[in-house]
Amino acid sequence: MANDAPREDAEEPPQPLRAGEKGTVLIVDDERNNLVSLGRIFRKESLRVLEAENAHQALEQLRAHQVHVVLTDLMMPGPSGVELLKAVKELSPQTEVVLMTAFGTVETAVGAMREGAYDFVEKPLKRADIVRSVQKALQHSRLVAENQQLKEEIRVLTSREIVGQSRRLRAVLELTAQAAPSMATVLILGESGTGKELIARSLHSQSTRSEKEFIAVNCSAIPESILEAELFGYEKGAFTGATGRRAGRFERAQGGTLFLDEVGELSPAVQVKLLRVIQEGEFEPLGGQARSADVRIVAATNRDLRALVEAGEFREDLFYRLNVISITAPALRDRREDIPLLADHFLGIYCQKNARGRLSISKDVLRALSDWTWPGNVRELENVMERASVLCRGTELTLTDLPNEVVEAEAQEQERVVFEIGTPLEEVEQKMIRATLMHAQGDKSLAAQLLGISARTIYRRLGEES
Repeated sequence: MANDAPREDAEEPPQPLRAGEKGTVLIVDDERNNLVSLGRIFRKESLRVLEAENAHQALEQLRAHQVHVVLTDLMMPGPSGVELLKAVKELSPQTEVVLMTAFGTVETAVGAMREGAYDFVEKPLKRADIVRSVQKALQHSRLVAENQQLKEEIRVLTSREIVGQSRRLRAVLELTAQAAPSMATVLILGESGTGKELIARSLHSQSTRSEKEFIAVNCSAIPESILEAELFGYEKGAFTGATGRRAGRFERAQGGTLFLDEVGELSPAVQVKLLRVIQEGEFEPLGGQARSADVRIVAATNRDLRALVEAGEFREDLFYRLNVISITAPALRDRREDIPLLADHFLGIYCQKNARGRLSISKDVLRALSDWTWPGNVRELENVMERASVLCRGTELTLTDLPNEVVEAEAQEQERVVFEIGTPLEEVEQKMIRATLMHAQGDKSLAAQLLGISARTIYRRLGEES
């Protein structure tokens, strides 16, 4: 491979972080000459420089150091730059990634930006272009880190909790409490945004393992080529770039709980290894010997695992091993009575985060929130309340502070009245009269005509007769 880095003067050895350095950039390239040239450039920009010749070495550096920007070649032996990008975003979301790409792979680089890459720079590299791209990525990384710190402060102050009092939620919490002290594997089902990880953490906190680690891993966020090493670890020399021993998630979770989110995305090869861990109670690091796995496994998915089993995409024996106890996180539309509690909870969090006085919620807003279908579930409601806390200009949330789709759904809902079976007839009459009056903009004569009754009857039914 040709030296694609901008040409510089004589080689300089890597230097430790010095006073005045403005951030850390990790350069990943399988060509040593490129590493040297790029390293020299960024040290002259007062940046701390780390180097790696492949994705595995890069992840080792990322675990050992705070890295602000990863500058990586797109095409490398082993895991590619795109696969490294996905792993970086899982391990260190605040770290930005800039890709170096040849002309023929520009389309791939553009696609990688949809996966979270900050920018890409075409080869042959120009010093000014690559410095500008990395400096912008550094600035963005700092902003992301500051925002993350604020979120963490809010998280510590409020501590994430499962909020609600609905019958369906109480049933889930009771089942969670009953299952928590056991060693049985638990499979948490439910749509995205329903709080499956909160249930998993509740299982852990109520278990006899609560003093040990709760380790979470998103199985869909880490590329297959890297996930196996992340889960099971590896020994020095297990593969090219394995310069030392690395403990995997199973080892880190010893004595505690390992939460496998999006377990339906596991590859067949990793499914086989996971099955062995559950059956034999041991795992095998890459290039190493089997070790005892004293780990409680909790898995979650928003996919239909039974359908995946029937389609041959998920092992049936693994499904039954994971599905010893099944807990289904209810969709928000199925526990609407919890919406006012959740809305107030999130509003309190984001008023505090945004350093503004505590806002109240109008009845119109509560009605609109309760009528919306919430396809994104609790996560969507949280986003809506964060948005409202920022946009509200008064001391009370109004419909103008909500997204258009939520308000429009409320307007459509006002055109019909729905009753549960068993609603008392008197309550049905009053609710129908009030809804018709609202439609008639308070005109009792018009409302009476629409209902086929007299205006006097409206007064009497509403207890307003004078």
